[in-house]
Amino acid sequence: MGRLVEIVVDADHPAGLARFWAAAIDDYAILPYDDAEIARLAALGLTPETDTSVMLEGPGTRICIHLRTGPRPERNRVHLDIAAPDIEAEVTRLLALGATRVRNGDGYVVLNDPEGNNFCVCQG
Repeated sequence: MGRLVEIVVDADHPAGLARFWAAAIDDYAILPYDDAEIARLAALGLTPETDTSVMLEGPGTRICIHLRTGPRPERNRVHLDIAAPDIEAEVTRLLALGATRVRNGDGYVVLNDPEGNNFCVCQG
């Protein structure tokens, strides 16, 4: 069975929205960028301010502020990421419960719940 690993919030500007939620939620902060992460972003032509996924950590579930792509009607503003030790076994279980597969990603699978809301199953 899967476990909730993070809450993902789609945003037009992840860094700005992450600053808002870090200030809004007690004991949450933006995960610091170390030299290796700054170098990885630079290789992609990005900076912490233009990062496409900004992570917040605190005492509860991790929050990921993620750059949204595509028109708003095609995307949730918030979706759940579920971690499972065997992604395909968990996807099979969820499909049997009424989910539908949307697409495979790099290390995750995007599914829709029975009402069409996206969520992801990732390695965990």
